[in-house]
Amino acid sequence: MANEKFESTVAVLQGVSAKLEGSILTISGKNGSVQKKFYALGLNLEVGSSDIKITACSLMQLNTAIAHVKNMLLGATEGFSKKMTTIYSHFPIALEVKGRTLVIKNFIGEKKPRLANIIGQTKIQLAGKEIIVSGPDKENVMQTVANIRCATHIRARDSRIFQDGLYPVEA
Repeated sequence: MANEKFESTVAVLQGVSAKLEGSILTISGKNGSVQKKFYALGLNLEVGSSDIKITACSLMQLNTAIAHVKNMLLGATEGFSKKMTTIYSHFPIALEVKGRTLVIKNFIGEKKPRLANIIGQTKIQLAGKEIIVSGPDKENVMQTVANIRCATHIRARDSRIFQDGLYPVEA
C-alpha cells in the first residue's frame, strides 16, 4: 500500500494547448491562459499531444489534481463568471473601476471610498446595480468576489439593520 501509485488522464479539448515547465502547468485557449503550480510531493504530471497524464501517491491528491486541471480547461475555453448586486437602503452606492481596483464610493454615507483588489486576468463589468465578475481562472474570479464582499463588510453595527453591500446573486 505504501508504494501504490494512482494514475489518470484528462483529455485536452480541441483548440486548447497545454504546456508543462517544471511543476507549472499552463493551459491556453480562446478565453485566455491559466497557470497553476502543482508542487505536491508525490504528484507527477505529463503533457501529451491530446491528454494530460496525472500520477499521484494517494487517491485524494489524484482527484484534487484532476479537478484543478478540469477547471483550468473549462476556464481557458468558456471562462467563469459571477453576478453580484448592489443593495442599499438610503445612500446610493457608486462603483468605478480604476486599473486593477474596484472603487466603492458613498458606501453607507462614508466620505472615504472603499477599495477592492481585482486579481489576475479577472474583468469587472458594471451595469447599473449589477456587477459581473468574469475571467479564465476560477480561483481568481472567486477571490475577487471575496475581496469585494470583504470591502463592503460593515463592522460595529447591527447586521440585521445595516444590510447595505455588494452580494453575489448567481453564478
